Amino acid sequence: MHSILIVDDDLNLCSALKEELIELGFDTEYVNSADKAIEILEQRSFDLILLDLKMPEKDGFYVLKTMKEKDINTKVIVLTAYADVQSAIDSAKLGANDFISKPYDLDELIITVRKVLQLEDNEN
Repeated sequence: MHSILIVDDDLNLCSALKEELIELGFDTEYVNSADKAIEILEQRSFDLILLDLKMPEKDGFYVLKTMKEKDINTKVIVLTAYADVQSAIDSAKLGANDFISKPYDLDELIITVRKVLQLEDNEN
């Protein structure tokens, strides 16, 4: 079973997305801040992170940079309501595997999740 960490300050979105992913057979947890994301990633490994870029205090770029510094090599799909080409490029440079704009289509998100996890399966 693949494990997914959702990192987003919108707790309603986190809760709803967690339920959807659990129904599809994913082991899913969520946190609502960049600091909590780093804290949990230092304690436990995940197969995939769904990461919001815009959060209060520290943003998703902070999470990506810190993961890189700490050599945490988890797959990342960036989710953001503030999608622009530069954010996508910057996310990719920091190791993000894909980029999805909010509001997102759940079916599209699931296809992307499966695609990114399939890439991981092929690497192992």
